[in-house]
Amino acid sequence: MKKIIYFVAAVVLLIAVALYSMATGSLKVGLWELIQGLIYGGNDNVDVIRDLRLPRIIVAILTGAALAVSGVLLQAVMRNPLADAGVIGISSGAGFVSVLIATLFPTLIFWMPMFSVIGGLFACFLVYLFSWRSGLQPLRLILVGVAINAMFSGLNQLFNYRGSYAVGAVNQAVSSMFSMKKWADVETLLIYVSIGLVIALLLSTWCNMLSLQDRTASNLGLRVMRARVIISFVAVLLASVATAIGGLIAFVGLLIPHIARLMVGTDHKILIPFSAISGGLLILLADTLGRTIIYSIDIPASVIMMIIGGPFLIFMLMRGDRVNGN
Repeated sequence: MKKIIYFVAAVVLLIAVALYSMATGSLKVGLWELIQGLIYGGNDNVDVIRDLRLPRIIVAILTGAALAVSGVLLQAVMRNPLADAGVIGISSGAGFVSVLIATLFPTLIFWMPMFSVIGGLFACFLVYLFSWRSGLQPLRLILVGVAINAMFSGLNQLFNYRGSYAVGAVNQAVSSMFSMKKWADVETLLIYVSIGLVIALLLSTWCNMLSLQDRTASNLGLRVMRARVIISFVAVLLASVATAIGGLIAFVGLLIPHIARLMVGTDHKILIPFSAISGGLLILLADTLGRTIIYSIDIPASVIMMIIGGPFLIFMLMRGDRVNGN
């Protein structure tokens, strides 16, 4: 019963924040005027909001949902409560390959989601390659991930320094500024994220079994290595596409899974959908706060998340061995 209440509360909050986010900002309308305009049309102000602000809100929600579920999957497959696409370099790897391709082949910029996935997979491969030593060791994995993240972040900065037109165009997409998002971005993100979330939900039983020891999971019929590869691929897909469209945003996949576990437990059949809703709510809140807290200044959602996520990561590290993800 308590889990149902949490689900309903999260959905209601998400709808409430979405309506508030649509109604407030440089162009303000009343809530009833907004609802009437959305349903019946004929309101110029609401038409502007529908064309310019609503795509931004939907992109923020889908980006948050994808990053949160990616974090859930990575933590399940790596058995590390600190695993997050933004922390261990998958997002920065995805962003770097996007920048690289846009610089070398500007005509391929519309294929950026696909190249982002390739970059994310490469970063994930490096993390596994350098952290695997007779199994996954949590501390070694997170240290290698931080190093990979630093390397790709440095390469991103190097390309930014060059300041080419193509890189500028990409930066607009990967800097977590949702202000320029269009309905075409919503369509792209909706396709990839919907597919990723459905597959993630179908893999929830494997995620539950991976919380056991490898030998135990294997005895229960799970092909552990195959499960790890498939779940990792889905996690990278979600994080990379979210990075390509929504921008580089860290800590979503770190905060949301831990908070969600405290509220709805560790069963991934419930944890994954709840994390998707909560992740969307968190990024929408960050984006709404960023564009309304200081008049005429649009603070990126990634900045808000770094302010929140940095202290949370330190808190998690200080908890040390007491943190087990279960």
